[in-house]
Amino acid sequence: MRQRAITLANALGVFAALLLVWQLVLRIFRVPPYMLPSPWAVTKTVGARFPSLVSSFLITAEEAAGGLVVSIVVGVAVALVFAQSRWVRRMLYPWTLLLQTVPIVAVAPLILMWFGAGAPSVTLIAFIISLAPIIANTTQGLISVDENLVHLFLMHNASRSQILFKLRLPNSVPSLFVGIRIASGIAVIGAITGELYAGSSRVGEGGLGYSILYASSQLQTDYLFALVAAATVLGFGFLFLVMFLEWYFLHNWHESARTPEAE
Repeated sequence: MRQRAITLANALGVFAALLLVWQLVLRIFRVPPYMLPSPWAVTKTVGARFPSLVSSFLITAEEAAGGLVVSIVVGVAVALVFAQSRWVRRMLYPWTLLLQTVPIVAVAPLILMWFGAGAPSVTLIAFIISLAPIIANTTQGLISVDENLVHLFLMHNASRSQILFKLRLPNSVPSLFVGIRIASGIAVIGAITGELYAGSSRVGEGGLGYSILYASSQLQTDYLFALVAAATVLGFGFLFLVMFLEWYFLHNWHESARTPEAE
């Protein structure tokens, strides 16, 4: 508890220092409010626009979470197929890299044209950008099983499915969580990027990306900073949730999630 309190105090100290530097920059260089608002102005905007911020936050969270969950399901299924056949893996695995090499800003307008504006298109964009880390990390975990363990299973007449689900799949769980940790952050980025293009199916209602476009067009810089802060909170929230789930499922049996006291 003491170590956690020290860590929290350090984080709060760094945050306070950043706010102080922010305020000093405003006073020394006399930056206009429309270019860089003060921390107090952003705080007041958060209070005044809190209902709309929460609404946008929840919309983006739902879209990002939907894309992330679907990417986990599809990514694990694809990885299971890749782990079963080296020939299939060599033939198809390189094509999954296209999901990372093609810029999502180039794909988003096409998805908007094909599927229309609104949450389904944004969720699809979040799914596309989140899929590659899940496939890559889960596949690596599935094929990285100690050969001696595989031979031990074969000595006991284990079937191919038993080796897959009782040996390879449990072995891949830590790698899967690494992929989910990576995907959780970029899912939020994908959702916000999708909202910049796909926008909303209802005028005046949308997620953080849609609101960012509105605030930028109206030169509401203080509201823009509040939206960026909300997006940051959402990204951290996803990451901390995944880290908690990783600890919950792994801390009893895997070295990567052991606490320092257990070591």
